Amino acid sequence: MEGPSSRSLATRDGLAARRVSGGEAESDRDIKTHFRVCRFIMETGVKLGMRSVPVATACVLYHRFFQRVSAHAYEPYLVAMSCVYLAGKVEEQHTRTRDIINVSHRYFNSGSAPLDCDTDFWEARDSVVQCELLILRQLNFQVSFEHPHKYLLHYLLSVKSLVNRHAWSRTPVAETSWALLRDCYHGAMCIRHIPQHIAIAALHLALNSYGVELPVGEKEWWQVLCVGVTKAHIDAVVSDLLQLYDMEAKCI
Repeated sequence: MEGPSSRSLATRDGLAARRVSGGEAESDRDIKTHFRVCRFIMETGVKLGMRSVPVATACVLYHRFFQRVSAHAYEPYLVAMSCVYLAGKVEEQHTRTRDIINVSHRYFNSGSAPLDCDTDFWEARDSVVQCELLILRQLNFQVSFEHPHKYLLHYLLSVKSLVNRHAWSRTPVAETSWALLRDCYHGAMCIRHIPQHIAIAALHLALNSYGVELPVGEKEWWQVLCVGVTKAHIDAVVSDLLQLYDMEAKCI
């Protein structure tokens, strides 16, 4: 995985935002960068003990920010650190800047000791806080989002009641659905599709992957659970997700 070099965090992450003229269409290189940075957000969130929704909020903040600015205008890993910090506030799981900085430092410098409270640390902290304010301004302080998680939980409970108990216990449909949902946040697809469609598509793909069939009625099961969703909506989400998996292979 590509990342900043092993220099001090303040220098390595380019903690001063670097502006360039931009506005160009997102390139394949930019998509790869965003994929890697979102993986960094998720791994950092896990190490910080954050719940799944705050981590998802951090990813959405990141994608929405770079939807509005050039991918080359600001250091993406600095933006990611600030998104983690801001998401903790939004979702009421506050995380200290010191912890975020040290986890990030260890992410790029495996086995290194925590940073001392020296000039590099305070420069890093100031940069994270200043970048948080920049993100808030760019997003017009609209930082609360609806996520697919609650919908997927509802859909799973509904589908589980329709499937043979033994068949359900033999196949990890629920675990796979949650994994697919989490993977959606690696790319901008998490802000292109509405939460209900992402949730139903994740469950649809998981069921198909394990060949789990549901009772046939006048309507498809996904039409019953999610009013207004069409097969085209599901296919669009699945297509975007499969493209993300192709991107993952290129990022290895």
